[in-house]
Amino acid sequence: MAGDLIGTGAQADQDFSVARRKAFLRRLGAFLRNDPASNQLLSFEEVKKALGAVEQVYLGMRVVPVDKIVGSVGRHRDFDRAFLPSKPDLGTRWKRIDQLMQRAEELPPVSLYKIGDAYFVQDGNHRVSVARMQGVEMIDAEVTELRTRVPIDASITPAELLHKLEQRRLFERLPMDRVLPEIEVRFSDVGDYRRLASYIEAHGFRLSQLWHRYVSPEEVLRDWYEYSYRPISEMIREERVLDAFPGRTELDLYLWIVEHRERLALETRDESVSPSDAKEDLLRRERRTLRLPLLHRDGDH
Repeated sequence: MAGDLIGTGAQADQDFSVARRKAFLRRLGAFLRNDPASNQLLSFEEVKKALGAVEQVYLGMRVVPVDKIVGSVGRHRDFDRAFLPSKPDLGTRWKRIDQLMQRAEELPPVSLYKIGDAYFVQDGNHRVSVARMQGVEMIDAEVTELRTRVPIDASITPAELLHKLEQRRLFERLPMDRVLPEIEVRFSDVGDYRRLASYIEAHGFRLSQLWHRYVSPEEVLRDWYEYSYRPISEMIREERVLDAFPGRTELDLYLWIVEHRERLALETRDESVSPSDAKEDLLRRERRTLRLPLLHRDGDH
């Protein structure tokens, strides 16, 4: 028995050293990619604040995929995104858990919060860390689900969390998720969520003046969709405009086109400028931008 304890103790020492070395290499890789945030474990408090929990439901005991545990309640700085230990002083408890798991001793289930398809550790951070290190795929957990206005999955990053925050704020101003669920509300620029909200609200103000009555947000959204968004989105799809702007979204182009149309109408003092005219002008400008590097390269020879 003593020999077994010595053996598992030595293995635990080695396991923790390997885990710390892997954590360092992951941190170095993220630094060299100039993206240190990609290696950060998510803070449950920050995610909850960004998404805005609307309901909490106790789900009871579940078997949870370990790789979907992406954050922690209060311990997100102690481990990295792969749940590797970030600090040497975590070793004592980490090694003790490692020894228990080596001897296949039964451990209590971890306690998790579930948001969308992602999980956050309330209790059991070291158990999750050792499980990840040992290649354990599933873990017993007591799960409480937080339902939010904006869903997420286990691939969520800190940068994407900013988009989720702005998306939630947009939905609080205008219930697009309920009224127009067919629209994928996603922008490349995090500031465009507010710009879209302001544009739709301006559309609603013009409607109220035209109809001489209060227009509900639901009516505004349906009218905006039918007479502004749908015709432009159909044009974008039919003419494959997104092909000229890789990495951009349909809403990106919609907002560019309507704002560019207004700019052209102001410059030319011609209110008859159409979204199609604005789209063609945007494409001409994009083609000129793409040709410039080629001209410079030709001049170097």
